Amino acid sequence: MDFLTSKSADVSEITNTALDSHPDARSPDKPIIIEPSQAWAAFDLRSLWTYRELVYFLMWRDLKVRYKQTFLGMAWAIMQPLLTTLIFTIFLGKLARVPSDDIPYPIFVYAGLLPWTFFANAFISSGNSVVGNAHLVSKVYFPRIIIPISAVGGRLVDFAISFSIFIGLMAYYGVAVTWNILMLPALVALVALFALAVGMWTSALNVKYRDVGVALPVLIQFWMFASPVVYPSSLVPPRWRWAYAINPLTGVIDGFRSALFGREFNWVALAVSTGITLILLAYAFYAFRRMEKDFADLI
Repeated sequence: MDFLTSKSADVSEITNTALDSHPDARSPDKPIIIEPSQAWAAFDLRSLWTYRELVYFLMWRDLKVRYKQTFLGMAWAIMQPLLTTLIFTIFLGKLARVPSDDIPYPIFVYAGLLPWTFFANAFISSGNSVVGNAHLVSKVYFPRIIIPISAVGGRLVDFAISFSIFIGLMAYYGVAVTWNILMLPALVALVALFALAVGMWTSALNVKYRDVGVALPVLIQFWMFASPVVYPSSLVPPRWRWAYAINPLTGVIDGFRSALFGREFNWVALAVSTGITLILLAYAFYAFRRMEKDFADLI
C-alpha cells in the first residue's frame, strides 16, 4: 500500500487497485457487458460488500484531493463551522438578538451547524459525484451507486473533526452530557441517509441536466434559512409548525440539540423526518438505477 502514503500517487492507480480486488473486474479472456438490473430489484448488498475496498479508496481519494496543497489541511473542516458560528453570533446573537431557548447562542448555533454543514457538503459532493467521476463511469464497471455513497462517507470525516471542537465548547460553557447523547449516532445516521437520498437523486439528474449542479448552491442557501440552524423551531408560529416539520432537517437539527443539551425530544418531528427520509431513499434508489444505464452515453 505504498501508493497510499505517496503524495504523488495517481488517482487512477488507486481506483484500479480497488477494482482489481474483484475477481471478475479484470478478465482479458472474458468481456464485460454492462447491463444494470431492474430498477426495483433488491438492493444488492453483496455487490457493495464485494466492492467495499473501492468505497474506501474513493473516500480516501476525495479527502486527499480536497485538502491537497492547502496550508491548513483538514483544519478547514474546523474553520468552516467555527467562523460561521462567529459571524452568526455577532450579527444574529448580539445585534439581532435572535432567541436561543436559554442556551448560549454560540453553542446553540454551532450545534445546528454540525448537522447542517455535514448535510450541505455531503449533498453538494454527492450531487456532483457521478459527473466528477466521468472517467471511471465511461471506462470500467462497478456499481455506480458506490460513487454517491463514498461522497457522503467522506464528509463523515469532516463531521467527526468538527464535533471535536463542539466538545470543547460544551466544556467552556459548562454544558453537562446527559443520557440523551446516546441518540446522537442514530441522528447522524439519519442525516447521512437523507443526504445520500437527495444526493443520489440529484447526481443522476446532473448527468442529464448539467444546470442541476449549478442550482445546488442556490438551493442550499435557501434551505439553510428554511431549517432551524440559526434560530429555534419555537420561533415559528404554532399554526405553521406542521408545515415546517415537513422539512426533514427540522426534526434532525432539533434532535441534535436535544441530544447534546439534554432537552426533550420532539418525537413527532423525528418520526416525520425518518419517514420522509426512507421514502426519498427508496425513490432515489429507483431513479438512480433507472437512469444509470445511460450514464456512460450522456456523461
